Amino acid sequence: MAGPLTHLKVLDLSRILAGPWAGQVFADFGAEVIKVERPGKGDDTRHWGPPYLKDAQGEDTRDAAYYLCANRGKKSITVDITRPEGQQLIRELAAKCDVVLENYKVGGLKKYGLDYPSLKQVNPKLIYCSITGFGQSGPYANRAGYDAMIQGMGGLMSLTGVPEGEPGAGPQKVGVAVADLMTGMYAVSAMLAAVIHRDRTGEGQHIDLALLDTQVAWLANQAQNYLTSGNVPQRQGTAHPNIVPYQAVPAADGYFMLAVGNDAQFQKFCAIAGLTEVASNPAYATNTGRVQARQQLVPLVEQATRQRPAAWWLEQLSEAHVPCGPINDLAQVFADPQVQARGMVVEQAHPSAGLVRTVRNPACFSGTPLEYTQAPPVLGQHTESVLTDWLGKSAEEVGALKLDGIV
Repeated sequence: MAGPLTHLKVLDLSRILAGPWAGQVFADFGAEVIKVERPGKGDDTRHWGPPYLKDAQGEDTRDAAYYLCANRGKKSITVDITRPEGQQLIRELAAKCDVVLENYKVGGLKKYGLDYPSLKQVNPKLIYCSITGFGQSGPYANRAGYDAMIQGMGGLMSLTGVPEGEPGAGPQKVGVAVADLMTGMYAVSAMLAAVIHRDRTGEGQHIDLALLDTQVAWLANQAQNYLTSGNVPQRQGTAHPNIVPYQAVPAADGYFMLAVGNDAQFQKFCAIAGLTEVASNPAYATNTGRVQARQQLVPLVEQATRQRPAAWWLEQLSEAHVPCGPINDLAQVFADPQVQARGMVVEQAHPSAGLVRTVRNPACFSGTPLEYTQAPPVLGQHTESVLTDWLGKSAEEVGALKLDGIV
């Protein structure tokens, strides 16, 4: 058995990142995931390059790296859902699936008879998850929503970046599309919860997920800081709003991350740093005191850390169990012995590139270990096999659908 969800079938009508990311998690966990794409074009992210995957001759294929990151393990079929024959194929597939995942604009699939009320008629037990920028209700429901604007609207950019008054100050978006990714992860947990409910009651349901809702929800301690105190959190660079010292600090040859999480660790850090007077100062004895004295304490810490190279600090602090780490670029990340030991990169056979490398799912199951046998598919790679194996179409029927441009 490869993965814990081999009993589930997922119809993935989504594009770009949030929906495909959720679909990939299902595929990683063993579900059979059918990705439905536009004939001739496919998912928009296939064209979001460079870089593009290279073929055996070193030439660009049709698939951008962006597409590869979110579509491993799926089967790609092409269907023109704007035509009645294509809509009928989707209904037939939905009748055999546990989950449908889509991220069209609000009401976008209703005109095709592919919205939840329509597909519920053919499969009452269906779990149908809709991902949009702003949800199915509210004054912004019909607006388009993309990750970068959601990071801004949802408060994340107000918390990310150099503090006001310092060189380079200003809001920053996170370097990956975290609003999309977190929405995808919430979608996975919501759909699995709905599957459990269905298995107990026989009832399917519709899940409404919004990027903005997700961004607000995972503001976590920063949101609670505001709701509790009424004070609006400000950008603090790499510093933590509730813990000190917990930030990037300068070494003699660069920076490293210092993450002192409790009072005992602070005492250990001071002993290694030669800050005996700081360690004995009652003002710095507790984290509450250190947060209140942030402006006075951090310069003392930085003055000490500048005296030694980063490698020295990482070795000494790690031996003393004071949390710290390097600030790696991606070449350093994938060269890291821990990352390599954990097998974070998987290789898969690919029909046009020969081989493709992707980052594995971080979950490790003891009883149902994951397997990575299906590379991100080329456009329409599985159209014929899905239509014949799932829907019982004959070769002649599939040929006719191709000839008419339906698939």
